[in-house]
Amino acid sequence: MSGNSVQFDHKPNPAPMPAVQRDALLANPGFGRVFTDHMAVIQYTEGKGWHSARIEARAPLQVDPASAVLHYAQEIFEGMKAYRVDNGSVLFRPDANARRFNASADRMSMPQLPEHLFLQSVKKLVEVDRDWVPSQPGGSLYLRPFMIASEIFLGVKPSAEYLYMVIASPVGSYFKGAGGPVSVWISQNDTRAATGGTGAAKCGGNYAASLRAQAEAIRNGCDQTLFLDAKERRWVEELGGMNVFFVFEDGSLATPPLEGTILPGITRDSLITLARAEGLTVREERYSIDQWKADAASGKLREVFACGTAAVVAPIGRVASPAGSFTIGNPEVGGPVTTKLRAALVDIQLGQAPDPHGWVQKVF
Repeated sequence: MSGNSVQFDHKPNPAPMPAVQRDALLANPGFGRVFTDHMAVIQYTEGKGWHSARIEARAPLQVDPASAVLHYAQEIFEGMKAYRVDNGSVLFRPDANARRFNASADRMSMPQLPEHLFLQSVKKLVEVDRDWVPSQPGGSLYLRPFMIASEIFLGVKPSAEYLYMVIASPVGSYFKGAGGPVSVWISQNDTRAATGGTGAAKCGGNYAASLRAQAEAIRNGCDQTLFLDAKERRWVEELGGMNVFFVFEDGSLATPPLEGTILPGITRDSLITLARAEGLTVREERYSIDQWKADAASGKLREVFACGTAAVVAPIGRVASPAGSFTIGNPEVGGPVTTKLRAALVDIQLGQAPDPHGWVQKVF
């Protein structure tokens, strides 16, 4: 399976969801609760490489209790979206997802998946389940490529067998009442990642480590948790699953630098490119929570927003902690820079604006 074009064995689902039922679900799918009829699968065996590529009916997995993933957490994943456009469906920057997937694989001692296989797997699945791509405003088909260690053994070493899969879920807005600013809670006791750890890898353990802090945020009436650095507990890093940007009174933007402890977001990278194309200055630099509070009070800081594949761009209106809370700009609405950048990104994703960077790839 070394060529640039691989034949995926297609085994159609013998009992796909009836169109009437599918359309009813697509009218209000929520996020991550509804799934399509099929999934993509490729297997890896040490000494043989990648093999047995196929599209088949989505179904439960049979996993041995001694499967390596259950004991040593060799697992990575990606998140990406397909959008319905006037003449079919498109993917946004899938090549960037493929590269990040392999960077995660390298960190977790897992085999590299050739980029062409990654791209073929997501495109084939979207083609087969094309009727599941939502057409309503704000809707998209969320794709979840992932890889797990599947060798059956108990022993601390990289697995010799892996299972790569792609599942798909039609989705609406990530946040309830999306469009308005979200609130964030400064995590008091937990950190997401430390230097030398897995912060830059998209692996399940990073998200599991954020769940206690997220529950703390919700208990305190906030939408998301905000993590500070592990060493000094001073520098802003990222939210539970999103990167963060700051917009200042001079129109410039800043975002925490990629130093191995935060995820290199594809939406983050896209927004940096779009902002600079608009003539805005974007700095990748450390920014402390104390400075955030002071700049919000003085008016120097005008807007803050979070970004990621799931939520796209979400303005942040309030920051809270046991010491109190503070707001940024008008906490009831998103600021003009946030709004403009979000619109520029979404318009490219939906084929409503030129794509000078070649980010959009047509599927059908």
